[in-house]
Amino acid sequence: MQATKKSALITGGGSGIGQAVAIRLAQAGWRVAIAGRRESELEKTRSLAGNEAEVLAVRADVSVAEEVNQLFARTKENFDRLDVLFNNAGIGGPPVPLDELALEDWNQVVNVNLTGAFLCAQHAIRQMKHQDPQGGRIINNGSISAHVPRPNSSAYTATKHAIAGLTKSISLEGRAFNIACSQIDIGNAATEMSERMAKGVLQANGTIAQEPRMNLQHVADAVLYMAELPLDANVQFMTLMATNMPFIGRG
Repeated sequence: MQATKKSALITGGGSGIGQAVAIRLAQAGWRVAIAGRRESELEKTRSLAGNEAEVLAVRADVSVAEEVNQLFARTKENFDRLDVLFNNAGIGGPPVPLDELALEDWNQVVNVNLTGAFLCAQHAIRQMKHQDPQGGRIINNGSISAHVPRPNSSAYTATKHAIAGLTKSISLEGRAFNIACSQIDIGNAATEMSERMAKGVLQANGTIAQEPRMNLQHVADAVLYMAELPLDANVQFMTLMATNMPFIGRG
């Protein structure tokens, strides 16, 4: 591998946004490590990236501290340095009112979406502090739910609001070590997860309505742009969404 190539670690890299970003970075000449819970999906991403020799697939659940330890150890062993972490892994909870949400479902969403992002950021910061040259970038996948909720999404919305706080804290604490932190808030990208939007989803006024979606490639291009900025420049927050989705004016 060429020493000049930059390295990125992408969680949730087996499908959807994570897969699209992994493929885009690999095509742009990055060395890419992808993590996820399904080995078959990770291998599919490796194949689609087109340069399997420079794409490392590691089965890992980001909510499990020991698996995160192993993920970062494998990445460091293969790529030596880490230039970008894309904290992308996330799940949604059952679409039920807050008072009906089971504690185990709440905990699962918090463990993956928030604790997982914290664990990965913690490892990335430790490595970025001590590598030479020092520094790197962490990009957190927020959501437009980091701004306003959808109905019956209390766990997901709470974690995405928390991600915004985590982003700001990393940005502040990372300054002294040349570590930048960004957040991309994505609305209705065309993934398997958002197929229900095209069929019709519950709106704040109680009606069911179809919502437009945008091409996933726009998200991948946006993350690549953020990743390739020099470390003295940063997109602190970016909102990327289907133009006509009912986000502005929700409720």
